[in-house]
Amino acid sequence: MEGDGSIDMFSNVLEKQFLQAAKIVENHLDSEIQKLDQIDEDELELLKEKRLAALRTAQQRKQEWLSKGHGEYREVPSERDFFQEVKESEKVVCHFYRDSTFRCKIVDRHLAVLSKKHLETKFLKLNVEKAPFLCERLHIKVIPTLALLKDGKTQDYVVGFTDLGNTDDFTTETLEWRLGCSDIINYSGNLMEPPFQSQKKFGTNFTKLEKKTIRGKKYDSDSDDD
Repeated sequence: MEGDGSIDMFSNVLEKQFLQAAKIVENHLDSEIQKLDQIDEDELELLKEKRLAALRTAQQRKQEWLSKGHGEYREVPSERDFFQEVKESEKVVCHFYRDSTFRCKIVDRHLAVLSKKHLETKFLKLNVEKAPFLCERLHIKVIPTLALLKDGKTQDYVVGFTDLGNTDDFTTETLEWRLGCSDIINYSGNLMEPPFQSQKKFGTNFTKLEKKTIRGKKYDSDSDDD
């Protein structure tokens, strides 16, 4: 009998707690409904106009970016073209590459994906053989190198794969995170948690990448191929 009494008491307590929780939710909903009821037609129309204006502005910005070559990963044929491209856009990622460096092809694959995802940024590539002056000016000495430019000025560099887990198998998300750290793209993830840290195969035992001079030039390569 005492056991039955304890069960009944426990059931009563749970029922009261449930009713209290339901009452709190009900009161919250009533409050929100009351707020909506207090909004008159003029206010609703104003909210609608603000939303439409924001959508129009976003669409105009998107069309402007597309007209300037955003949304695709493109090659710049010369140093002169590079300066013109950078002048047109607020945010630019430029991959300085060599055809003989296979790790540049890895970078190409990831940048092609990111260029379509991040229309706010222009993604370019430039062959270092065609840009000796620019490479010297920007201190490009390791291939591949990404120059990150904002408002026509170089803000940061991604040199080789060191910041990407020091592996050829880094993910597109890892490169996206690294670009986000430099605020060169609108990154929505957690900058405090690099994607490669959660992948055991990267761990802390990174393989050191050998660097060597290519054809007597000042460029070093993160590739083992000549």
